[in-house]
Amino acid sequence: MLFRANYAANGNTLPLRHFFMAIFTDITSLPAFKNAVVTVGTFDGVHKGHRTILQEVVAHARQANGESVLLTFEPHPRKLLFPDQQLGIITPLQEKLELITAAGIDHVVVVPFTKAFAGLSATEYIEQFLVNVFHPYSIVIGYDHRFGHDRKGDINLLKLYAPVHGYKITEIPVQLIDEATISSTRIRLALTEGRVEEASHMLGRHYSLKGTVVHGNKLGRTLGYPTANLRPQDTDQLIPQMGIYAIKAKHAQTVYNGMMSIGYNPTVTDKKEVKIEANLFHFDQDIYDSELEITFIKKLRDEQKFDSLETLVEQLHRDKVEALKYLS
Repeated sequence: MLFRANYAANGNTLPLRHFFMAIFTDITSLPAFKNAVVTVGTFDGVHKGHRTILQEVVAHARQANGESVLLTFEPHPRKLLFPDQQLGIITPLQEKLELITAAGIDHVVVVPFTKAFAGLSATEYIEQFLVNVFHPYSIVIGYDHRFGHDRKGDINLLKLYAPVHGYKITEIPVQLIDEATISSTRIRLALTEGRVEEASHMLGRHYSLKGTVVHGNKLGRTLGYPTANLRPQDTDQLIPQMGIYAIKAKHAQTVYNGMMSIGYNPTVTDKKEVKIEANLFHFDQDIYDSELEITFIKKLRDEQKFDSLETLVEQLHRDKVEALKYLS
């Protein structure tokens, strides 16, 4: 009961919008899952490789006449373990949950990742977390999955304790793990290098970013290209490489074509402050403090410093023409 007591004492339940009844954020009051087929991971991106793995879990649950249960963590473990490193997640939690449930998983449990949890030994992780909390019929896991303090636990330890606690171990095929690992790394790299089309191919959908529209210097209005200045809703989400992009922007359930600038705006200021600005085509509404969801379609060019505002405007004309080629 040590594990449950730690979480009750810390009060770690998460204030999420519950779009799906299958999502649980309080691990001290879970229902009794039928023949629970359990898998564990961060699943950042829920990309093509991940979805192949999720299909495997769902299939095993059906074979066992049971329920598929996915365990993920909030915050991302790296945020707690390496607080000085930039996190750069691909999918904020709410989006990740929607994608996982859409893949057919019956239940998603969001586990609060705390120092108490990180301090569990590998044996405590198995006994106090996996077994006592979830009572798994089967655990579906990869050969390279590590857990417990200092990541000392692995699939061999899970196999060792399987007959003791009465669960089965199903090892995810090596090729599926390799595909998922490579894809996560490559997606982040592609986005940081501006290759959003390649990232979208690996994700199986276009990369997107949600933000709140805030006030800027309003220079775009005078240039004929008014922009919505965006403050990302999740500060840990990865921002693509600086440059100019063809985008689609969703506002109040309507999708607009547009283009986006990510960068310092060197033509008009010397400040080294990254701005995220979207110009929506055929759009003239006041949308301050509202939400925009930006979908990245194509990087058009790198950010440039122009000799004059007139030269900048001429380039913006060309950017719009180029963007429309990809947005049509």
